[in-house]
Amino acid sequence: MTDVTVERARLTYVPVQNSALKNAEIVPMSLRSVHFVMPGGVDDLAMPSGGNAYDRRVSLDLPGFGWQVHKHAVAGEWPRPGETARAELACTLRELPDGTVVLLDGLVACGVPEIVVPEAERLRLAVLVHLPLGDERGLSAEVAAELDARERTVLRAVPAVIATSDWAVRRLVSHHGLAPDRVHVAAPGADIAPLASGTDGVSRLLCVAAVTPRKGQHRLVEALAAVTELPWSCVCVGGLGQDPEYVAGLRALIGKHGLEDRLVLAGPQAGAELDASYATADLMVLTSYAETYGMAVTEALARGIPVLATDVGGLPEAVGRAPDGGVPGILVPPEDPPALAAELRGWFGEADVRRRLKAAARGRRAALDGWATTARSLAGVLGRLPNEPRRAV
Repeated sequence: MTDVTVERARLTYVPVQNSALKNAEIVPMSLRSVHFVMPGGVDDLAMPSGGNAYDRRVSLDLPGFGWQVHKHAVAGEWPRPGETARAELACTLRELPDGTVVLLDGLVACGVPEIVVPEAERLRLAVLVHLPLGDERGLSAEVAAELDARERTVLRAVPAVIATSDWAVRRLVSHHGLAPDRVHVAAPGADIAPLASGTDGVSRLLCVAAVTPRKGQHRLVEALAAVTELPWSCVCVGGLGQDPEYVAGLRALIGKHGLEDRLVLAGPQAGAELDASYATADLMVLTSYAETYGMAVTEALARGIPVLATDVGGLPEAVGRAPDGGVPGILVPPEDPPALAAELRGWFGEADVRRRLKAAARGRRAALDGWATTARSLAGVLGRLPNEPRRAV
């Protein structure tokens, strides 16, 4: 038997545990099926996002908890798709047999209730909300209100909604008037990585986030411009293609303050390149306006890197606490660059603060949940979907 055959057998069969069947060596492992509908480009590492990374990872881990995943990546300008994308999504759902278990990424599902809601009458649907649609920055008030209403219609029609933090669960329940027992949490996991060596232990700042209005990098620039006397350098890792106008404005702001040699917009990174950026970081900084969790925060903590971030949404949950109660980060009010600057002065000027934060970050690192916990939570929700699809309300 070849090595490949052995490995396939290992993945397909499990040993019999019942002693009454001791004469049998193996039995087939039966996997239930879930069809996972997600945005097109989910596997494009040149356009990274926390939602895409989450979708990719749980697709790999769900089979370990009894679910075979069939991926359907639907290209389109979600959550406001054109006719071609709408038709593809409608066709994808229409072709699934009655009673099929379907997990829909909320970016795809929540903007098109006219497509999704009728299918809730025959399919067993769960919607995974990475970010409430109306929370995205840069939308007009009219568009935000329209997307918010559409999302509410979709989420009220499906039997299960999955959010990525306890904060997001509370927000969806209260904001959309959902029954609490239909909204579940499956927080992102983290892979423990080697401890970051950093640079000199203080001066290298790292921001990992797509360069968009919601991530608020302009506030970081304003704070850094107020502490130019400190010996910092900063690398901003993240996609530059989502909002070219915002990126252009950010570059102009960097130039206005004369920070071109100290603050680098590095663009998207993945794999070894991203690992290298984390490895040289002394402090993670994140200045978002809205986050349901904050995967970049836990990726930093998984390397023992302390965090300075805005106190919004699920970020406090992501920062969390070490087992001894130590807090591995500093949270500042949103819309307050002077507060961010003040905390940076404390970070540079107080060795005790740095020691305390680094010790707490290492403690938090050891206590982080892995992605298996995320997949187990999702599998539990999928397994509890009603056997008969419920009528939309």
